[in-house]
Amino acid sequence: MLAPNHSARTGTETDTPVRNRLLGLLAPDDLAAIAPALEPVNLPQGLVLSQPHDIDQYCYFPVSGVGSTVIVSPVGNQSEVGLFGREGMSPASALLDSDRNPCRVIMQVAGTGLRLETRRLVDLMDSRPSMRRLLLRWAYVVNMQMAFTAQSNAIHSIDKRLARWILMCHDRLDGDELSLTHEFLSIMLAVRRSSVTASLHVLEGERLIYAERKAIRIRDRAGLEAFAADAYGPVEQEYQRLLGPMRDPPLEV
Repeated sequence: MLAPNHSARTGTETDTPVRNRLLGLLAPDDLAAIAPALEPVNLPQGLVLSQPHDIDQYCYFPVSGVGSTVIVSPVGNQSEVGLFGREGMSPASALLDSDRNPCRVIMQVAGTGLRLETRRLVDLMDSRPSMRRLLLRWAYVVNMQMAFTAQSNAIHSIDKRLARWILMCHDRLDGDELSLTHEFLSIMLAVRRSSVTASLHVLEGERLIYAERKAIRIRDRAGLEAFAADAYGPVEQEYQRLLGPMRDPPLEV
């Protein structure tokens, strides 16, 4: 089962809008218009941001951590269809003037962020075409991520899919150590935990990662990308084409 829900709490004053890449891309006047409506919040692991078919009162713009969009079947089976972090926001359905969606959105890696009332965001988009154009680009990227996830689930091995998801989490976090449990990975890949363990051993054997019970350390990012091959990259290229780099460039030493 997923981790239990927690309540969002007020975050820190350092959670400025520009620490979220999507907000940072807004035109100065659009950013000035939305900033007063943004509330800093903590986003603990397990916090449910959106429940299937419930009205979404808030939209969330993370500045750290990783959120997960999960499809839940009528009998309770779960499969992740998307990830988001400081490069975007959720739920993206709000950008299409829908106040609810069929997915569960949950924080899988704890972080902080900013939230605002969904109705306020819709009103701002209606009155500010430049804001609408930018945020709809993000909605398009989310759609592409879901489409490529479906393709990857159909044509790629579990090992390659695991490499893809590790890279996607790495894109959204600082450092090379990822706090990812086997439970989280099994939901991401829609496989049993034993299959996750076997695939982690494969990536360790290739000297691409170190795997522990609740953490993964990336040893060779370039090698991991090569291993994932065509399972990783197209969505990230679309994000860069439309919105700019998803990750900060590595520091020179």
